[in-house]
Amino acid sequence: MLLRDVVPGDVDAYVRMRCDPVMMACLGGPLPAEEMAEKVRRDARDAAADRSWIKMIVPDPAVPEVVAGQVTIWSHDDGEEGPLSEAGWMVLPEYQGRGVAKRAVRALLQRAHKDGRWGVVHAFPATDNGASNGICRSVGFRLLGEVEVDFRDRKLRSNHWAIDPGADLG
Repeated sequence: MLLRDVVPGDVDAYVRMRCDPVMMACLGGPLPAEEMAEKVRRDARDAAADRSWIKMIVPDPAVPEVVAGQVTIWSHDDGEEGPLSEAGWMVLPEYQGRGVAKRAVRALLQRAHKDGRWGVVHAFPATDNGASNGICRSVGFRLLGEVEVDFRDRKLRSNHWAIDPGADLG
């Protein structure tokens, strides 16, 4: 498995992940396909500038254009306590149930540990997203409780998980 930066050519993968009703069921529903090209451009720009780690999960490094999904860490202001580092991931249906997301999340957290800049990393999977909550538990996140999060003007009930890669992965 390889994690590579998102590039402008990843629009099809974004459409498959973010515009599919099943893939987006825990995030309030599919996003408009016409927004994906601009989203990929912004994400590729942020990844290239090293503002965010937006990594495509490549199952076979010999074929870097074939992706299984995405794993990310970015920083944003949560509105209450200031800057917050957050991780998120999505894996396409044909790669689900194979441990791909778990390996990708663990690899990204190990990079965060070596890099040192992200501090405590948070994750907010929907309370009914058993797979993502299981990944959080299995890689060492601590469950802090349930919260309501805003995602694209939608209120979502989520579990709040946190991990300190420097201390918890050491």
